[in-house]
Amino acid sequence: MAKPIFVLSGPNLNLLGSREPEIYGTTTLDDIHQHLDQQAALSGDSVACYQSNMEGDLVNWIQKAGAEAKGIIINAGAYTHTSIAIADAISSIDIPLIEVHLSNIYQREEYRHHSYISPLAKGVICGFGAKSYYMALEALIADTASFS
Repeated sequence: MAKPIFVLSGPNLNLLGSREPEIYGTTTLDDIHQHLDQQAALSGDSVACYQSNMEGDLVNWIQKAGAEAKGIIINAGAYTHTSIAIADAISSIDIPLIEVHLSNIYQREEYRHHSYISPLAKGVICGFGAKSYYMALEALIADTASFS
């Protein structure tokens, strides 16, 4: 069986659909996960989706992905800008990772312009709402096709 692509979402993303819809849209995280599952299945791939408000959970899933996944899509939320622990976990694995954000973090508050994840990522997609996740999955599937 082919390895799944891990989709990791950080703090407050469980509130998508109701949290600041003018910034993040009205699509829920469950809606995103369902769409990703359907999108992955079209190419014979699968996704394993996780969300946590806890930094340690994200670190654990990144480490697990290193052994069990063929790639990672991560929206670490606010941890993007603060977590050296998540960056260290990413540095310890050898699979492709794409960083995503629903909003364009470079059009927002100055503190959101720095990411500890970006320098470690294969790519960064931001500003397209839920489509940021879908674009990341498409790119990761194409990038990892030879690893199946």
